[in-house]
Amino acid sequence: MPDLKKHWNKAYSNNDITKLGWYEEDPNPSLQLIQKCKFSQDARLLNVGVGASSLIDELVNLGYKNVIASDISDAALEKLQARLGIKKDKVQWIVDDLTNPAKLSEIDAVDLWHDRAVLHFFTEEKDQDRYFSLLKRKVKQNGFVLISTFNTEGATKCSGLQVHRYNKSMLVDKLGANFKLVEYFNYTYTMPSGDTRPYIYTIFKRI
Repeated sequence: MPDLKKHWNKAYSNNDITKLGWYEEDPNPSLQLIQKCKFSQDARLLNVGVGASSLIDELVNLGYKNVIASDISDAALEKLQARLGIKKDKVQWIVDDLTNPAKLSEIDAVDLWHDRAVLHFFTEEKDQDRYFSLLKRKVKQNGFVLISTFNTEGATKCSGLQVHRYNKSMLVDKLGANFKLVEYFNYTYTMPSGDTRPYIYTIFKRI
């Protein structure tokens, strides 16, 4: 497995974030699903592999008080903090590795686990198992899991790295019987370059 911390620090340090292939100016697909969950403003909303996502700006602006932003890349979080300015103090920041978690293992359970475009970078089964093990330990009863990832029609590489693509059934199997699929849809994301990437968006509820 490549050194993902080094890879992502380089990607975020050396590039304008608005030109990165996964940059999303409008996080509406994720935001709409989150709003359907009808969270209270005190809900704990964990965003894993957040990069410099504009979703964090939106959640803060909507008044959510317990937004958590986590990434393996210090550089990504620094860029996101710089963009938020004084609003950065409304967010809990965690630099950690989802496949070898330290700080994330210690946090209280969350109402939402949100992942856009992270899971598919874990191509080895042991790393996928560690990811889902952490998820299952940290999502509350009646909490939600929102995963959006490259679908099986999507690209086989992103940012120079191999990816593992998913369909609905594969994600259902990974999450297991304690998570009920609430909604899913395929979505074609248009990159800053104009190229397109087919995603699948899924939201599950812990039962």
